[in-house]
Amino acid sequence: MPHLTIDYTHNLEVACDMGAFCQILAAELVAMRNDENGPLFPVTGTRVLARPAAHFAVADGQQHNGFVYMNLRMAAGRSDSVKKRVGDQLLAKALAVLAPVFSQYSLGLTLHIDDAAPAFDGKHNNLAAPAVFTQVLL
Repeated sequence: MPHLTIDYTHNLEVACDMGAFCQILAAELVAMRNDENGPLFPVTGTRVLARPAAHFAVADGQQHNGFVYMNLRMAAGRSDSVKKRVGDQLLAKALAVLAPVFSQYSLGLTLHIDDAAPAFDGKHNNLAAPAVFTQVLL
């Protein structure tokens, strides 16, 4: 973790490259540092995905209204001050990227941060295997 999911109204796709938005927010998460200046989040656990809502009603239902709802789930155990710092930094980056969209649409932006409950935490991946990256990137 972290896993950031973004739900948004599909009308925003005209004004925002959601793939680039995901890449920018993933880079922001990967760049975050802990108090010892190490990575706050594991690179291989970082996930950002965006899903358009084809059907929506926002506020008074006008088609120029939109929303971007972001939910960040992270492993439990981080302090409230770390969560606030992560939230402030991620929200600031999202606002900077979405500034042109805010000038074209009536827009709501929300970020929620949740701790993942460790009741079950099954994982399997080979994302950290250097040979995989070398082969794919060549």
